[in-house]
Amino acid sequence: DSAKDSNLKQEIMIKTLFLVVGLLAGHIAAAPVEDAAAAERNAPSHGHELFETPDNSASVAVQRGRELFPMLIGTKCARFCSEARFCSDRDSGKPMMSVSDAIVVKGPGKALEMLALNDNLNTLVQSDSMCTRRHAMARAAGLAAGLALAQVNAPGYAAETKMVKMGADSGQLVFVPDEITICKGDTVTWVNNKGGPHNVVFDEEAVPDGVKVEAISMDGLLGDEGETFSKKFDTAGSYAYYCEPHRGAGMNANLVVQ
Repeated sequence: DSAKDSNLKQEIMIKTLFLVVGLLAGHIAAAPVEDAAAAERNAPSHGHELFETPDNSASVAVQRGRELFPMLIGTKCARFCSEARFCSDRDSGKPMMSVSDAIVVKGPGKALEMLALNDNLNTLVQSDSMCTRRHAMARAAGLAAGLALAQVNAPGYAAETKMVKMGADSGQLVFVPDEITICKGDTVTWVNNKGGPHNVVFDEEAVPDGVKVEAISMDGLLGDEGETFSKKFDTAGSYAYYCEPHRGAGMNANLVVQ
């Protein structure tokens, strides 16, 4: 159940991210630009047609009356760039100016947020690490929702809490689930469910180097149903733990911190 809840939470976060980005794109597409005819009249002439490109993509962009990222654009040269530079680069064989080259961002903060959003979306697609992808997805969703870069980069912003039941609903003396994977900075909360009292004691022979089992194990017992014990994990590695009163009954579990 905990694993299903976690997967459902990640699916909701992904859908929310794409919904926010979609709404943002719709807002962007609705922003008007300067009148194409006015831009045509104001553009300097040096004997070259400014948008004489094979696919006329820049000209089409102006004719459509739309611009990219309007909230980030400060000023643009007429028709995205000056004719002199455009033609000079074209005639010299240099690559044509991209739209991003012609955009002047309103402030350094917005520029950094835009770059961070792009970086996080790329990381989300390219990374092989579950934790790296999860953190990138959380930060990208935050930036797309309008949060400041400092907020989404704050320690613990993308942290999660995983729930583990102590005792199955049927009364079986097990941890449910008995094996979970979390990311550094995440928290695990154990909930006394059935068959108590229970506790959580880590095996000193099966924890990462430098981790003291006394610091992460419970001191007492959870007797009432619904009581909880939570612990945050900052050291990567594999952890083995058990319920002391029911260890002989096989109430053991494993935790992996990535």
